Amino acid sequence: MTSRLEGKVALVSGSGRGIGRAIALKFASEGARVVVNDLDAGPAEEVVAEIRAAGGEAVSCVGNVTAPDFAERFVGTAVSEFGGLDIIVNNAGYTWDNVIQKMTDEQWYAMIDCHLTAPFRILRAAYPVIRDLSKKDTDAGRRNLRKVVNISSVAGLFGNVGQVNYSSAKAGILGMTQTLAKEWGRIGVTVNAVAYGFIRTRLTGDVRDAATANIEGREIKVGVNPDLLATMERSIPLGRGGTPEEAAGAVFLLCLPESDYVSGQTLMCSGGLTGI
Repeated sequence: MTSRLEGKVALVSGSGRGIGRAIALKFASEGARVVVNDLDAGPAEEVVAEIRAAGGEAVSCVGNVTAPDFAERFVGTAVSEFGGLDIIVNNAGYTWDNVIQKMTDEQWYAMIDCHLTAPFRILRAAYPVIRDLSKKDTDAGRRNLRKVVNISSVAGLFGNVGQVNYSSAKAGILGMTQTLAKEWGRIGVTVNAVAYGFIRTRLTGDVRDAATANIEGREIKVGVNPDLLATMERSIPLGRGGTPEEAAGAVFLLCLPESDYVSGQTLMCSGGLTGI
């Protein structure tokens, strides 16, 4: 293990699987203490165990990020278990697609609640903690720049057929990112976003595998038509979808000291794809 993030405390929502898991493992391998979150206890505890087995430090905070009490629990876990908070990654998410004329209010609000309201609540809950920690750092003559990375998508930048709910939420998180970069700079926080293109996870696998995600008791079918998958990959300049580890690398870049003067920006992690 190396130590580029030695002593940092990181919250990573949706980190029991996929991209979030890769982010949590990457942070821990670089010395961060990580609060792992997932809807289900099993995946979250597996990541915690993996981090600890490698010599890192991690705890879990299980629950749905859209629950009214989740943000306070999530932030509170970082403070009670590790005594601080340095990095927040708002990663939790899924898709629930339909064309607008067939989309229900439930589908619309599910995406807005998960991808926009939940990050808002987490950051709102984190503010007083970070403000107080920043003041203590200043009083002690310490320089400790903190980091927020919000996860967006190329769908939030360019739109995507069948994803008016998801695209709208992912566009909204970019506005949140730019606003908080202006509001939180004075307390020593950079706020950036990563917009992913096609990353290979269980949510973007072959739809013929009949995989589903259980979200609040709803079995939501996940996956992509194989012909569409092939077309998508051909449109990517690098010729393939990204891996979760590559996706995690983009977030890691924005959490390094070398990015301390980068704020209010959106980094596309898309293999060179610049539109949909």
